[in-house]
Amino acid sequence: MVNRTMVKIDEEKCTGCGKCIAPCAEGAIELVDGKAKVVSEELCDGMGFCIGVCPVGAITVEQRQALEFNPEKAEAQPKKTDSSIQCFKCGCGEDNAYLLPVRHGMESLWVCTRCLPQLIHG
Repeated sequence: MVNRTMVKIDEEKCTGCGKCIAPCAEGAIELVDGKAKVVSEELCDGMGFCIGVCPVGAITVEQRQALEFNPEKAEAQPKKTDSSIQCFKCGCGEDNAYLLPVRHGMESLWVCTRCLPQLIHG
């Protein structure tokens, strides 16, 4: 066990919408009994891409004792996609472009790499 940054999901706040699952490239988050859960400490890299997409603020990061991150195991996980994830500017999905979570106008949204420069520079 090592001290490291980990994702923490508040089950009381979690609505089970599943929006946090696809952004977790390592496959650490799954829906269990209608709630999002970190199913494997070894898979959570603590980067927190899931935080920005949670519509109810149920996800935070914390420092705690956990199993060491296993990049080989994380790389071997199948990629999860969510057809509801689309660029808010052009509407393209994960199958057409690389999407990034952003905060814009007090909302958590997705933007593709083609639209990101326009968002930044106007």
